[in-house]
Amino acid sequence: MTKDRAREAFEAMASHKMNCAQTTFCCFAEDLGLERRRALEISQGFGGGMHINSLCGAVTGAYMALGLANKIQPENPRSGMDKTNEQIKEFNRKFTALYGSLYCTKLCGFNLSIPEQSAKAREKGVFASVCPALVRDSVKIVEDLLKI
Repeated sequence: MTKDRAREAFEAMASHKMNCAQTTFCCFAEDLGLERRRALEISQGFGGGMHINSLCGAVTGAYMALGLANKIQPENPRSGMDKTNEQIKEFNRKFTALYGSLYCTKLCGFNLSIPEQSAKAREKGVFASVCPALVRDSVKIVEDLLKI
């Protein structure tokens, strides 16, 4: 039976088990050779627009998965960069076609770097009503790009 990463990601995000970056990245980490615990640690600071009103964590989690998928040669750390960059451009195109933006504030309607707005987003249930779909669709796009 194939893994339904998108459904699992949607459910994990809706149940508040992880932030959006963790949820997206962890869907791929183990299959790409990274221990789940390390993936959770690496991605924990990227949720909620990185707390600086920036890229959605579902987007940054996808970027991390794409980077991890494109192995490099230690003697040439830039060796996987071109493929990763092309995949990120395609991810951006597809995600923006679905949602109109890559930025957390535009997607969820709140600037999560402002404590009052973050609290309001939590009160309005944004992390359970808006963010799970963003994570689900990020996972679907990455799966398509990686052909897995």
